[in-house]
Amino acid sequence: MTKTGESTGTRYVCPSAARVLARLHPGPTGLKETVVTAPLPPLPSVRGVAWYEPAGRSIVDLLVAEHHDLRLLCAELTDLAGPPVRRSRIADVLTATLTRHISGEEQYLYPAVRAVLPDGDRLAEQEIAADVALLRALTRLTAARPEDDGYEGLVHRVCTQVARHVDEASRTLLPRLRVRCREEDLVRLGNRLEIAEEAAPTRPHLSTPVRPPWNKLVDPGIGVFDKIRDALTGRATYPADVGL
Repeated sequence: MTKTGESTGTRYVCPSAARVLARLHPGPTGLKETVVTAPLPPLPSVRGVAWYEPAGRSIVDLLVAEHHDLRLLCAELTDLAGPPVRRSRIADVLTATLTRHISGEEQYLYPAVRAVLPDGDRLAEQEIAADVALLRALTRLTAARPEDDGYEGLVHRVCTQVARHVDEASRTLLPRLRVRCREEDLVRLGNRLEIAEEAAPTRPHLSTPVRPPWNKLVDPGIGVFDKIRDALTGRATYPADVGL
């Protein structure tokens, strides 16, 4: 994807797109090409190293895999034939997985969306509002039991909102981010996302900050207390804990 400024004659492209354009249209194009980069600190210069390629998975690939896990958890949770005890454990894992996931996205995905997409501010605010609504629904779900009246309605609400979240990211955010960012920047963001999610809370906390820098400071501290509670109660928090 490229963006050409109508008045300035500036085309914003990612490096891979720039190489493709150069092959298709050799020679001067009359346009100034400016690389769009993610909001990351500059890498330190290393003498004798001309090119740095970070190791790890890109933020796009990581989020796609996490969205797959969320869909699987929702499918398990909506299975009415499942024993109530298992459904309760699935609800715990979905809550923890989704809370970590949202924390990581709010710390690193949405700031990148703001920085590199022309309509990034609108998209980020839209998703933050949807995340708050989803965490609120999760709070109600975690307070209920499968045998309670209204439980299936809570499950339906949560899983419907998860499906919307996944579809919006898959259709609108992640493909555009992949095109407009350097691959090495996406990998660096992926590394940060994994660290943030590992330290993130495992329960919804509706009063905590949802934007950097404050969420990067607050979420890890709350995550410590959540993990202590999880360890003391034997709460399942990862898909592998329930065989997924």
